[in-house]
Amino acid sequence: MQDNATEVTAAGIARLAGVGRAAVSNWRRRHADFPKPVGGTETSPSFALAEVEAWLREQGKLAEVPLRERVWQQLAGHPEGPVAALTHAGCLLLLIHDRPTVWLDVSAGSDARLAETLPGALKDVLTARFGPERTEPAGARDGGVHSGADPSAPTPAHSAVPTPTGAHLAPSVPLLRGAAELAAETGARQTFEFLLGRHLDANPRQYTLTPAELARLMATLAGPARTVLDPACGTGALLRAVTARADQELYAQDSAPDLAALTALRLALHARSGVHGAGGDSLRADAFPRLRADAVLCHPPFNERNWGHDELAYDPRWEYGFPARTESELAWVQHALARLKDGGTAVLLMPPAAASRRSGRRIRADLLRRGALRAVVALPVGAAPPYNIPLHLWVLRRPEKAPAQPELLLVDTGQFATEGRGGPDWRAVKEAVVDAWSAFDRTGTLTERPGLARALPVIDLLDDDVDLAPARHLPPPAVADGAQALTEMRERLGETLRLTADLTPAPADLAHAARWPLTTIGELARGGALLMRTGGNGGPARVPVLTDHDVLAGTAPSGTLPESDEEAVLVEPGDVVVPVLGGGSVARVIDDATGGAALGRNLVLLRPERAALDPWFLAGFLRGTANNRQASSYASTATRLDVRRLQLPRLPLDEQRRYGARFRALDEFEQALRRAGRLGQQLVRGMYDGLTDGTVAPD
Repeated sequence: MQDNATEVTAAGIARLAGVGRAAVSNWRRRHADFPKPVGGTETSPSFALAEVEAWLREQGKLAEVPLRERVWQQLAGHPEGPVAALTHAGCLLLLIHDRPTVWLDVSAGSDARLAETLPGALKDVLTARFGPERTEPAGARDGGVHSGADPSAPTPAHSAVPTPTGAHLAPSVPLLRGAAELAAETGARQTFEFLLGRHLDANPRQYTLTPAELARLMATLAGPARTVLDPACGTGALLRAVTARADQELYAQDSAPDLAALTALRLALHARSGVHGAGGDSLRADAFPRLRADAVLCHPPFNERNWGHDELAYDPRWEYGFPARTESELAWVQHALARLKDGGTAVLLMPPAAASRRSGRRIRADLLRRGALRAVVALPVGAAPPYNIPLHLWVLRRPEKAPAQPELLLVDTGQFATEGRGGPDWRAVKEAVVDAWSAFDRTGTLTERPGLARALPVIDLLDDDVDLAPARHLPPPAVADGAQALTEMRERLGETLRLTADLTPAPADLAHAARWPLTTIGELARGGALLMRTGGNGGPARVPVLTDHDVLAGTAPSGTLPESDEEAVLVEPGDVVVPVLGGGSVARVIDDATGGAALGRNLVLLRPERAALDPWFLAGFLRGTANNRQASSYASTATRLDVRRLQLPRLPLDEQRRYGARFRALDEFEQALRRAGRLGQQLVRGMYDGLTDGTVAPD
């Protein structure tokens, strides 16, 4: 099949050429020879990738399509859909990872020969990593056993990654060759992570993801384990966070077979651990009925009514009580306990309602009496989707015997929530939770930590409600600390208000009416006066990311990007960063504190040549309302800024610096106003809390 079977949207063309979507619309209107649509809809047409590449080169708008973009566009426009294409690419990358010489042999020759010979090579490597394919019905309760594996831990009846046939692989041949070329540059694992991360980023509403920091916290709480199960694996974030061991066995199941396949491939590329994957609903069709794992990690689907209540009424997994139709999460809790060996640990992400709904109180009570539920941890708002709810972690252990006087660890980390959309202060969350859990796990109790953690005797929780929400049982912070914090906050607010008054701008000279010759950002970029870069979709781990929200709110870098070996765009002091969505007149000059952060999505970086452009002059004129209006385009629900069309006057450098000093003073005034607003809100909230909990007297 020809490469032009791969289609690309207008947004993809813009990404290939490094321009905005408005430029692509202009090309379509102005150039009669622009490629005609081959698919899509009237409002969102798609074009043949090969035709687009040829046209861009002829017009001098593209010397060569970057390899990463070419491979991504082939995957995104695949005739069978991006998930099928990603699975094919993952199979190939695993072959390259495990048996590179075999790929060199089968890739020689024509595309037709490759499609014919590749299935045999893939079958060998997939069988070696995931076990032989079987013919029993998927999810059979007496599933077969992987050769060499523990007979008490059978692999699923069907391999999670079936070998694709030659007919299925034929449309993917150009993609596979491109993926192999990219793997030669960056590595097989890194190539798959890049493609998977880009797919997840392009389809955020289709997947419920577990943030990497949360996954690492859950894996740490579970502790070292040789066998680990995730019965609702999604894209494999939890199992990927487990510390890899040579003798480790990872078990993954998901109700979506395509996600189970992607997870199995991801884990196999990540480590040499044994990987056992299966598609199917773990509650209705458990693929590992005889597994007794050291640890279970799970981010189950929340609030499901159709989880199997009617057909699973007599299932032996309900040791602690039959869950109500509205308590699907308690079904997952008991499924996790049933798959643990005695003394094994399970960590589940739970909605906060599961700790207090009356319909689940009997099961919660039995979990407490028998010592199965060991800890409930309230996470800060923004820790995981849905981001507006403070989710809980439940730490469970399959009891070897009922403890004489069990206690439950309750931890509330809500104080570590941060402003913005970058999530909480994960370092503080992890330190607080792991420290409290480690001390409790050693002794079975914990010295009270006001406002943060305490161990409560189970007998104190066994009332009519059996409410396990940590906030309902934790004592308030120490009085002295609270009063001191309010005093310090009041002093900081006073200093900030005085600074705000000092920075208030002087009245403008209304008689001044300058008219200058203008240029555009696009012309300056072409002339070498500044460098223009766009935010990336991945980067190295643990690099702080400057998001569009951070730029709009004037806050520190708070975001994350999917971990990959894709080169991140790092900001430097003196760079000017502009958000392209939202229709606001905002530009931010990077200071020393923000320098080194990665540039997030929906941001454009402008790096001026200091001998020609002053950064503050540049940022100030980019913030003009009229300037933004003429450079913006409008969709049905959003406004997009074409940064190349923004204008600024042609002025000598000395004059630029004079304007730049004024713009910088305005920026300092704006920051002082924001700081005063935040401190005022914190002081008001602290006073309300102090008056209502008795730590502040009314007089």
